Amino acid sequence: MARSSSSFSSSSSFILTLFMLFTPCFSLRECRQRQFEDGGKVSLYIFGDSLFDSGNNNYINTTTLDQANFWPYGETFFNFPTGRFSDGRLMSDFIAEYAKLALIRPYLEPGMEQDDENGVNFASAGAGALVETFQGAVINLSTQLRNYKKVVRRLRGKLGNGEAKLSLSRAVYLFSIGSNDYMSPFLTNSSILTSYSDSNYVAMVIGNLTMTIKEVYIRGGRKFGFLNLGPLGCLPGLRIIQQPPNGSCLEEAASTLAMLHNVALSKLLSNLETQLKGFRYALYDFNTNLRQRMKHPPNMVSRKVNQHAVEQGVSGEHSAVVEKGL
Repeated sequence: MARSSSSFSSSSSFILTLFMLFTPCFSLRECRQRQFEDGGKVSLYIFGDSLFDSGNNNYINTTTLDQANFWPYGETFFNFPTGRFSDGRLMSDFIAEYAKLALIRPYLEPGMEQDDENGVNFASAGAGALVETFQGAVINLSTQLRNYKKVVRRLRGKLGNGEAKLSLSRAVYLFSIGSNDYMSPFLTNSSILTSYSDSNYVAMVIGNLTMTIKEVYIRGGRKFGFLNLGPLGCLPGLRIIQQPPNGSCLEEAASTLAMLHNVALSKLLSNLETQLKGFRYALYDFNTNLRQRMKHPPNMVSRKVNQHAVEQGVSGEHSAVVEKGL
């Protein structure tokens, strides 16, 4: 997917491409009109970290560093903390809304197994593609995949194999993963990066992600959406711990790993598109978008957006949520 020259076009381009995965169309408005014309139900399955976690970490034994079930989280849209690392909704919530779905509930929420027709959110704040990333405190990608497989079995029991297969092939699968794999060595004083070259470490992360994608594909998944990684060396938490000179970003550390990851991710998805029949994807250039927001903050403040912008899939609240974690 070509990189966009602006934050606005980058955001709207990603959302438009993503909606073309929900239903073939040529504009966001047409997508929304035609989405359910054939009577088929489109579900949304979400994997990843704090950018997508809608509350799974509320139900695991972890620290408050990996939880967001207290104030001031959730103080705007929900008026109470839901477990989302945001004052309101997440990107995945907006995507569900534009797809005319209810907010996708976390996998671990009690009663979820009776209400998974719109999809399931498996994401966990702090999670990585590697099992070793914040091990024991989060739900890593491998476990998220295991939970997805349980949902697939449950779906087959409810609908029968044929209808379940059709439902899984119509569904869209969202991924935001990798940031914690590259940040955790700096946050935990781990020596793991001394045991591998940067390229080999990135290959391990991409390898685990590749395995997960293929496992979802085997079970019927065909339509995928991905976020690449932001400039991790600019995260305040990392800069506070590492204390770079003059408060600058750690461009030679975490940000370099993120850029290597992004190149590898783009190449991976391009290869999978040729290798796996029916595989389709949208890739959002989160890195470029976020750098532009840091360089030009006055242009990125939350604001009331006109109807044209809404039809393009961009809103002020969404823009603010994209910056979660900084």
